[in-house]
Amino acid sequence: MATVDRWLLPDGIEEVLPPEAARIEVARRRVLDLFQRWGYEFVVTPHIEYLESLLTGAGQDLDLRTFKVTDPQSGRLMGFRADITPQVARIDAHTLRREGPSRLCYAGSVLHAKPRALTTSRSPIQLGAELYGDASATSDVEVISLLLETLELASVPEVHIDLGHVGIYRGLARAAGLSGETEQQLFDALQRKAVDEVAALTKPLPAALGGMLRALAELCGDRQVLDMARARLAEAPAEVHAALNDLIAIADTLAQRYPELPLYFDLGELRGYHYHTGVVFAAFVPSVGQSIAQGGRYDDIGADFGRARPATGFSTDLKTLVTLGQMTLDQPLAGVWAPNGQDLALWSVVQQLRRENLRVVQALPGQDLSAAREAGCDRQLSLIGGCWQVVPLNF
Repeated sequence: MATVDRWLLPDGIEEVLPPEAARIEVARRRVLDLFQRWGYEFVVTPHIEYLESLLTGAGQDLDLRTFKVTDPQSGRLMGFRADITPQVARIDAHTLRREGPSRLCYAGSVLHAKPRALTTSRSPIQLGAELYGDASATSDVEVISLLLETLELASVPEVHIDLGHVGIYRGLARAAGLSGETEQQLFDALQRKAVDEVAALTKPLPAALGGMLRALAELCGDRQVLDMARARLAEAPAEVHAALNDLIAIADTLAQRYPELPLYFDLGELRGYHYHTGVVFAAFVPSVGQSIAQGGRYDDIGADFGRARPATGFSTDLKTLVTLGQMTLDQPLAGVWAPNGQDLALWSVVQQLRRENLRVVQALPGQDLSAAREAGCDRQLSLIGGCWQVVPLNF
């Protein structure tokens, strides 16, 4: 029988060891403190639950990324969470049931049956914030600003933000009366910027609508794109103009708040099209080929949980932030090595040092000073003149 390497882990599943685990935990606490200062309340969602709930609403796109198991008690299919957002939407719609706006945040491990990309982890630590109960662009500005503050806190360099609005394409597609199949084909072509395919799919449409849909593939670039869009989409339905106005208002406010922030606009970018309903955004850095954070508006996500609510939010991977960021994190406390023993005076000194936020490691039977280095200690407790004193530890 072949020998099994019992220490091997599946591809994309990794351990986090000291001191990296300590760095991630410090970053988690700092980001959650930031969220709290903005009024976002922390929630903890279950790692596993019935599949119908996990794949409801925004969760439909997560089907292929969700590990599925059978519950031995009920016989029903369950899934390990691949995204916390649908769970938080359920909390807002069904559990909390607040009438006014609600701000919620979370940080927890998720599990992906398939990674987002070949090089990404299948066990990221998802970190995010959601704002429910307000349909205005003000909420979108708030969550994008909070995302930017999170990236600044993590000292992630050279961030730029991509902005789009799925309402622009959705409004044009509705006006054109596209069938479900044609709408999906056009959606796919726009994502690939396949101009010839877009032209072929829109050729049968009325000239004005076809021209506006074809324009979406070209309306990408800096702030001037929004002014061009006003002209190119002049004959669009009112809902398209409303979406464009929202996007312009959001962009202008962000430009005022963060004048050095590069903003990129893509009106053919339909990230999360199947569940997003408004503005969509993503954060990129030059060294990574995919977004490091993403979000958008997904109104009515709570409908399947009994109460439709406007919603907007973002999520990111905490491990990615720590890897990319240059945040100065607290180093693990240098240690004081205490000798083994049951002496009450020694115990009292050890406890007092710990209350003073010092790290004290007490030797176990058979350990001597040679073990102090591995324990991360640079000082020791020595009995000098009948008193226990902290002195440097010289190796």
